Amino acid sequence: MAAAELQESVRVRRHLPWWRLLLRDKFATASVVWFVILLAFVFLGPLFLSDKATAVNLAARNAPPGFSHGFLNILGADPLGRPLLPRLMVGARNTLAIAFSSVICALVLGSFLGMIAGYVGGIIGNLIMRLADVISSFPSLLLALIVLYILEPHVMNLVLVLAITRTSIYLRVTRAEVLEIRERAFVDASRALGGGAPHILRRHIAPLVAPTLGTIVTVDFAAVMLAESALSFLGIGIQPPEITWGLMVAQGRNYLTQAWWLAFVPGAAIMLTTLSANLISSWLRIINDPAQRWRLEISRKEAKP
Repeated sequence: MAAAELQESVRVRRHLPWWRLLLRDKFATASVVWFVILLAFVFLGPLFLSDKATAVNLAARNAPPGFSHGFLNILGADPLGRPLLPRLMVGARNTLAIAFSSVICALVLGSFLGMIAGYVGGIIGNLIMRLADVISSFPSLLLALIVLYILEPHVMNLVLVLAITRTSIYLRVTRAEVLEIRERAFVDASRALGGGAPHILRRHIAPLVAPTLGTIVTVDFAAVMLAESALSFLGIGIQPPEITWGLMVAQGRNYLTQAWWLAFVPGAAIMLTTLSANLISSWLRIINDPAQRWRLEISRKEAKP
């Protein structure tokens, strides 16, 4: 295909819906399918399998993966005979809910402070940035360990700590974006027409910052989920009888030589979820970048000379 025809094809197809662009990226599509499965776990697992996840069956102690003890034991069973599949589905709710809540809280707080620091500046902006420096000076996992050791390892405390440790990321990115956008001509025009700071931030600046923050959210979601799993693994996160994937890994580490599936199954779920989040983040970065978006807008046949 000639270069002119290829450019014309891209121009015609540049308004493809997001789902068409998603289907053209196989890895991103597989990642979205995995998250759909996880959402089914979150909403259907606790509703139908909560009792099965905690039911003790000593006859199936450390049962290997298979159908010898029924379909629910397809992924194996733990030392008390509790099937791993229901426990994995029920644990998905706690693990994903904590990670999602922490990321949303960090996003809202960090972007709000970042917009103020970037648009207002001055003493207020400097105070906000020094606050970000203080938060960033502590290793996030170490800070979470100290706070949760002092406080009760409750769900709200865990969400609060994880959100605070991630706030500085959104604050710095938002401030950097606002510092550049506020100098553009359309912002000056809105200000000349009488638009106040809240109006300009809400109508003109926030929509331009949102795509960048959306890409960061997907990556940060994976990081927060790993942090929550690490805290649960160390025994400072969610406590039994609640179930999380990190706690399942911690409970299975003493049986690695006898029943490797106890730690492998939840560990594989954590790995697949973090990998999927990073692949979706890469897809979002491509479709929000005009210099890269064309790779998904043209088909493979059109890309061939």
